[in-house]
Parts: sequence; C-alpha cells; structure tokens
Amino acid sequence: MPTLITGNSGFVGLALTEKLLELGSDVVGFDTKPPSPEALRIFEKLPGTFTHNIGDIRDPLSIEATLASHPCDVLVTLAAVTADESRERQQPGFIYEVNVAGALHAIEAATRHGISRFIHMSSGSVYGKSGYEDAALDEFNTVCRPEGLYGMSKHAAEIAVTRLQELHEIDLVIGRLGTCFGPWEHDTGFRDTLSAPFQILKIAQNGQTAILPRDSKRDWLYIRDAASAITSLIQSRQLPHRIYNVASGFEFSLFSWCQKLQSYFPNFQWYVDDSDRRYNVNLYGDKDRASMEITKLLSTTKFKPLYDLDTAFEDFMSWQK
Repeated sequence: MPTLITGNSGFVGLALTEKLLELGSDVVGFDTKPPSPEALRIFEKLPGTFTHNIGDIRDPLSIEATLASHPCDVLVTLAAVTADESRERQQPGFIYEVNVAGALHAIEAATRHGISRFIHMSSGSVYGKSGYEDAALDEFNTVCRPEGLYGMSKHAAEIAVTRLQELHEIDLVIGRLGTCFGPWEHDTGFRDTLSAPFQILKIAQNGQTAILPRDSKRDWLYIRDAASAITSLIQSRQLPHRIYNVASGFEFSLFSWCQKLQSYFPNFQWYVDDSDRRYNVNLYGDKDRASMEITKLLSTTKFKPLYDLDTAFEDFMSWQK
C-alpha cells in the first residue's frame, strides 16, 4: 500500500517522495499546493506511482478525506513551519496550528484509517540549549531545552503524538531531523531558515561575494541521506526505539564548503565579517549545535550515510546542471 506524506511539496517531502518512487513504492502527497511541474516530470519517470491531494494539515477533515479516498499503510508527517524570529513575532499561533495541531490531526486520522506505522518527523531543534554542550546529542540522554517557537512546537508535538500513541496503540516512530541541504531545497513560504550551504551556493551562482559572520562546523545532512534514513524507518519491520536522530554522521565546515565552491566557480569570493550590518549568510545563531548521535539508527535499520562533503558536493553540482 502507498505511503502518505504530509508536506510533500516541501524540501524534505520532495526528496522523500523521489526516493520512495525510485524504489517502486507508491506515494500519496498531501500539501497546500502540488509539487512544481519540474518535480512532477521527474516523478513520472520513476517506477512508483505518485498521487497528489490538495489539503491543509490544520483542517482535520481534509486529511480524513485523503485517507478515506487513498488507503495507505504508512503516514509520514513533514508538514511544518520552520519559523524564524520574524514569524515568531507575527504568527505564533500559526506555528503551533501547523506544527502541533497538524500532527495531532494526522495521527488521529491515522488511527481511524488502518495506518500500520505513523512516522512523525521532528527536528534536532528540540535539543535547543543542550546543543551548545560538548557531548553529542543523544535521543534519550540529552535533555530537550528548545529555544525558539519552532523547536518548542516540535517538542510539544512529540509529546502530544506520544500520548495519542498510548491511547490508540498505533505504531509510532519519531525522527529528529538534522540540518538538511541539497537537491530540492527552496523557499516554500513556510521554511524561513534556508541552510547555510544553500545560501552560499546561491550567492556563488549569482556572481556575488559571500560574507559570513563566522565559520560553522556541524553535521550537515545531505538530503539524499535524509531521504534514505526516513525510508529505512518506513521499511524496518520492528524498531526497538520510539525516537531516532536522523543525521549524517559527517561533519564539515562552511569554510570547506566555500573552498569547494571556489573550485567550481573560479570568481567566487568569500570572507568573514562579524558585524550584524555586513554579512549576507544567516547562520541563525551565535553558536553551532553539537552533532547528533546516530548509533541507534545505524544499529537497528539498514541506513548507511553515503554523502560526506566531497560526495555531497559532486552530487549537488551534478543535480544543479
């Protein structure tokens, strides 16, 4: 039976849809707008079948109607508002309506329509201030101390869907997604925090100079690895843990990324300026989050990360062409 993906027209949703279709799986998309014509043309060439439904995760009737007309075996929640400070000031209620109420609407509908596994995609942002400590971020030993409304709402959604799992005894898996970059990344209107590697790439493509507030070294997650990891959570028959970090296991610095881009765009220049008035690459914070531990994901699924800096760069540049 197909997999239903909420937020399938977003960055991660498109990548996961592509991965599943490549494997011959059928996908039912659910989003406020369909994928782009370019994405649909790619999907049509893949072995699996893709069907899209227009709907708003804030409306419980729309997700109910989709599951009633398109029976599915797995439901993956990717619909989310990745909010920055500006949206926090202007739309705090909207953030929670999508990130928390939307997750509850999805799992409630899942319990009524025979979903065998409900995969709620959360975020590494739930770790918040704990991410500034030296230790790697562990799903069960690291205390969640989210800072912004995005991380707070994702943590609240984790707690809420876990409670409904207890009430309805549905098979629930929570994936805490790392910071993704790569093919399909775009400004959806709901994703306010575009990745730094993507920001720098666009600056290089436009023939401009990248100005960074500082270097940033972290476990950037290439989107193809992210899609493979989520697919492993879908396909693994029995999972011993409720929560899994979905991350790369690879670290690299933005300085290294800039050097790679210089080899591809010979005229590309970059430098550091820590003045708030000068930089044009937003790192969304003064410190880097510690890397996410993925031992549980590696030991209990078939996922193996493939994309370090070199392989990710070559694949991304090929995709850009």
